[in-house]
Amino acid sequence: MSDAINVKNISKIYPGFTLKDITFDLPKGYIMGFIGPNGAGKTTTIKLILNMIQRDGGTVEVFGLENIAHDAEIKEQTGVVFDNHYFVDEWTLNDINRVMALFFSNWQSSIYRKKLEQYQLNPAKKVKELSKGMRLKLMLAVAFSHDAKLLILDEPTSGLDPVARDELLDTLAEFIQDGEHSVLFSTHITSDLEKVADYITFINDGRLIYTGIKDEFIDSFRLVKGGKEDLTPDVKAHLIGYREYGSGFEGIMYTEYANYFPNLLSEKSSIDNIIVFTYKGTNGL
Repeated sequence: MSDAINVKNISKIYPGFTLKDITFDLPKGYIMGFIGPNGAGKTTTIKLILNMIQRDGGTVEVFGLENIAHDAEIKEQTGVVFDNHYFVDEWTLNDINRVMALFFSNWQSSIYRKKLEQYQLNPAKKVKELSKGMRLKLMLAVAFSHDAKLLILDEPTSGLDPVARDELLDTLAEFIQDGEHSVLFSTHITSDLEKVADYITFINDGRLIYTGIKDEFIDSFRLVKGGKEDLTPDVKAHLIGYREYGSGFEGIMYTEYANYFPNLLSEKSSIDNIIVFTYKGTNGL
């Protein structure tokens, strides 16, 4: 199995924040969810992969190519969808067709027009007239039209209604169907990742917490609950993070440790709970 992305020990130092030794691989033909709380370093990592900022350490390969030396070649094959669009507001969708043909040697206007029709986007409309959901569809149409083999999405679904998000998930599933296309999907809406992601990479405070198969990630944690009398020093020592309320507590614990405490109610955790309690945690990971 070849990889779409290989990130090894990348670092970036800012005043007050350090992204340190982030390492992960995205196999070709799969969707990887990229998760972590605000300020964890997700956008910084994505910008390093895209060679938008200079790294302070480590290496990045995309399609087996070093990302700085082969920047233009990689960008030809990469589609990027950010929360904010990168088009001129006054451009019409027809203008975008003409402009993108200048940037991408493999641009296919016929596919672009087909995608606009599929997404019910009026070619005569200006970018500034599009809703957030329509702008997302426009960026996806552009990615499909230059046959991007890798799609990188950074918080594209914030503010979208459930229907628009569900349409996006269907599009991503379509995108990777042939086994030649891959997706790195950074989002706070982790329920979307539970539906479509094959792999998860989780970072917190600039450090790698987990990278690997999504189901193994979820199965390695348990949401545990108990009364106030159950929150013993031994239980606290094994909790990654927890919160107390009137009659008891709930928190996250590694599955192997949860089995040590049969008196606690233990259930499958969501990705959302894992992120929240890791962020709240006093014991760390």
